[in-house]
Amino acid sequence: MTHHMNTDNTENLSIQALRAAYRNGLTPQALIPRLREQALVQSEFNAWITVLDQETLQTYINALEGKSAADLPLYGVPFAIKDNIDLAGVPTTAACPDFSYTPDENAPVVQRLIDAGAIPLGKTNLDQFATGLVGTRSPYGEAKNSFNPEYISGGSSAGSAIATALGQVSFALGTDTAGSGRVPAALNNLVGLKPGKGLISTRGVVPACRSLDCVSLFTLNCDDAATLLDIVAQFDPQDPFSRLNSHLNRARYYPAKNESGFTFAVPENLDFQNDDETRALFIAAMERLQEQGGTAVKIDFSPFLQAAQLLYQGPWVAERALATAKVHQSAMLPAIREIIGQADNFKATDCFTAQYTLAALKRTCDALIRNVDFVLTPTLPTTYTRAQINDDPIKLNSTLGTYTNFMNLLDYAAVAIPAGFNGATVPWGVTLFSFEHTEIQLLSYGRQLHRHLVTHQGNTRHNVPENDETSPFPAPSAKTIDVVVCGAHLAGQPLNWQLTERQATLVLRTQSAPCYELFVLPDGKRPAMVRNSEHGSAIEVEVWRMPQENFGSFVAGIPTPLGIGKVELSDGQILPGFICEDSGTVGAQNITRYGGWRRWLSTMG
Repeated sequence: MTHHMNTDNTENLSIQALRAAYRNGLTPQALIPRLREQALVQSEFNAWITVLDQETLQTYINALEGKSAADLPLYGVPFAIKDNIDLAGVPTTAACPDFSYTPDENAPVVQRLIDAGAIPLGKTNLDQFATGLVGTRSPYGEAKNSFNPEYISGGSSAGSAIATALGQVSFALGTDTAGSGRVPAALNNLVGLKPGKGLISTRGVVPACRSLDCVSLFTLNCDDAATLLDIVAQFDPQDPFSRLNSHLNRARYYPAKNESGFTFAVPENLDFQNDDETRALFIAAMERLQEQGGTAVKIDFSPFLQAAQLLYQGPWVAERALATAKVHQSAMLPAIREIIGQADNFKATDCFTAQYTLAALKRTCDALIRNVDFVLTPTLPTTYTRAQINDDPIKLNSTLGTYTNFMNLLDYAAVAIPAGFNGATVPWGVTLFSFEHTEIQLLSYGRQLHRHLVTHQGNTRHNVPENDETSPFPAPSAKTIDVVVCGAHLAGQPLNWQLTERQATLVLRTQSAPCYELFVLPDGKRPAMVRNSEHGSAIEVEVWRMPQENFGSFVAGIPTPLGIGKVELSDGQILPGFICEDSGTVGAQNITRYGGWRRWLSTMG
């Protein structure tokens, strides 16, 4: 089958492009009904369970009267909602008609998007109860790949990916427990952002595994994902699994500057199910990262794969059974019934045994990736036709989760990036992952990769943005802060414990730039280093690296007249370090000629 590029839609629905179109005269009243009609015309893909009627859509359009793109970040931006996430007044089915209920309230993630001006077009098709990576397990029809309908679209968030790829919406909400926010992205030429657990509230979401579930985002590009993350990653005090976002993980740092190169890990032994096409696409993505300044290092991936096995072969299956406890098994599709039915095989003690195993694996996996900026993997090993999946639904579904099933168990953030097409014109992709609260960093790396691997957004005629602007803010390290010390905090000196007890480590013995004077404070126990470009000299210093969460308490404990400011080193680096108020040197002895605190102490006998 030849590659079918969808050219029915005339509008570039990426958020930035759509905002520009609204500024230039386009209106939601003109756009939204047209997109609704497009969704109905393209119904053969089975992307939707419920497309909102025109009367309901009109209420959302009317709510924007008197406002503009200047007032609301998502003014008139159309989006889709996976049908296991609540939209007030519209049935939530989780692709099981017998389970269906109509919520009175929006899920918080939906409410935040609507408050920002976005317009929901409807509820999308999914693998029943969000159980599956294939998109074929639905009584509302098998969801079809947006490029080649003979192939799977990926699940469970199938409809959300298809609607976005076909240009019916700007973005879509999915959920991700085992890979449902990443596999459909890869198979439909989209960016799929799976945040760390709890970053986006899961209240108002039908659980699959409640302790693991994440709300995910399908977008046309990484820029849109960064914009949306700021809007939806808000702490929800009513969700016991909700977490605060880090101040370092915000869109103001996107796209992050990358001036000093980066390091990424690649699994030693990769499984492509003997698919030479996906293997070649992966190698091309890896080489592209190296061309952009990346250094690839191989890691043992077996601990990650062991963790992945726990999801469906361990007691977490019982958590899926808990979520569907009120649904009679006769109402479930056979594949879903078979998977959830495994819950009866586990005892309570199995749950604890698995938790101990997972804790040990997480310790191992964290250590393997601690010193790299991210890990690069395939998003899925290979692609399958719908016929292949129907012939062997459980085994092939499991294969699709090879590189996704471990992610939420190990509590990592991930972004799926398009990486090209196979000979059947089916998209395929790679995934970048790292620790929680690295979403903006991952999107920054993914952005550069995306625009060099594919040209078009989804299955539309519109190109991936090529804007090379980077954030005016240097991306701060989310992990450590380097501190320059010159006196009682040096290694072996009386106050060094204030560093070591905060897990600080010595990283450099060096000198300051030759523009500082050194004084002994009147108490005789501490020096003060003061910048003096005319009479200064190079002073012996050390650089200690401290976890950033311990830095505040360290600074708070520094007594006057000392404090922390910026100190220039001999190699030109400027780092936080000890400085002194001007009044602090009154009555102090100038010991600059000794070149350092230790040298002066040695003269004191």
